Amino acid sequence: MNIRRVVVTGLGALTPIGNTAPEYWNNLVAGKSGAGLITKFDTTHFKTKFACEVKGYNPETHLDRKEMRKMDSFCHYALATAGEAVADAGIEFEKLNTNKIGVIWASGQGGFVTFEDQVAEYAKGDGTPRFSPFFIPRVIIDTSSGMISLKYGLRGVNFCTVSACASSNNAIIDAYNYIKWGKANMIITGGSEASISPAGIGGFNAIKALSTNNENYCEASRPFDVDRDGFVMGEGSGAIILEEYEHAKARGAKIYAEMVGGGMSADAYHMTSTHPDGYGAYLGMVDALEDANLKPSDVDYVNAHATSTPAGDVPELLGVKKVFGEYLSKVSISGTKSMTGHLLGATGSIEAIACIMAVKTDCVPPTINCKNVDPLLAGDFRLIIGKKEQRKVNVAISNNFGFGGHNATVVFKKYEGN
Repeated sequence: MNIRRVVVTGLGALTPIGNTAPEYWNNLVAGKSGAGLITKFDTTHFKTKFACEVKGYNPETHLDRKEMRKMDSFCHYALATAGEAVADAGIEFEKLNTNKIGVIWASGQGGFVTFEDQVAEYAKGDGTPRFSPFFIPRVIIDTSSGMISLKYGLRGVNFCTVSACASSNNAIIDAYNYIKWGKANMIITGGSEASISPAGIGGFNAIKALSTNNENYCEASRPFDVDRDGFVMGEGSGAIILEEYEHAKARGAKIYAEMVGGGMSADAYHMTSTHPDGYGAYLGMVDALEDANLKPSDVDYVNAHATSTPAGDVPELLGVKKVFGEYLSKVSISGTKSMTGHLLGATGSIEAIACIMAVKTDCVPPTINCKNVDPLLAGDFRLIIGKKEQRKVNVAISNNFGFGGHNATVVFKKYEGN
């Protein structure tokens, strides 16, 4: 099989710290917190009253009102970021073979808010079903990839991946593989999520996964800190244009970075908890580096999953330590959820963008809010805390893990222009 090179030619982002990819990246390296009190519903009776919401976003900028009614917010977000990425990549679809251009998207929850709202409305009534005719298409996750392909007339491979908080990394890996294997010339990939709702916050509160630091919510997401008490819910979307190298060159596309590998594994341990020694994370990273034909010593930056949960941060870094061994002190590690919150199924999309930009700009974004490093993580690890780090970044990897024991790691490499 002729294995083809895959490059990144376009980016789009809608996040709690920026509504475009450049704004997101600038605020990420500046260490800006996206946390605030929840505005989407009354939190009076909730243990957690804050989240990382998207701010100042108007869906009518991207969609007309008639189209908006057909879709849940997670789909609005998907179309907004896909549009930004397409424009950023300078794509003129009418000049390309759209039968070989696809969409592989991701979401962990899909139309979660639509489902919640419609069922609540039914429960208030007399039992007569009065569901919206758009209820089902608004809820199902694959509507997002379908609507992106419909907007641009793309007839290539089209589906959505679901693996909880690893969903976007799985989508990106699948997109990379389809291009590498010659099944597509270009794929719009990424993920979107819009789950800040009574059921979303209440459900994660019920399993004690969320921070309840309501008095100091701007610093509540604090990966690696000994006093971390749970993750902060986020929302938004990230889109990446992956393209076959010769195809990108032929149309004169700018290239951000090269995607060179992806790895996946399963913990096979627990429904929601990470394997305590990070073995699944270790397997995923090893698989990704083998796929990329790279050694641990080649990696400069790890964007950690680092959700800020007591049970999650330590096992991941134990896995990192097992992978990098004697090179551990040379690898910069940061947890950008400290700024964006945890975007669930969309989190891998914006963290992949963080890695792509780290490789492009030789800059590692920081972990903020970590004031007292957990003693279990002190000493051995090169944790980038408080401020960005300027260093040569030739290779960056991003880890994401999901409920059910899903692990996925993506690998990006500096594009040298050859």
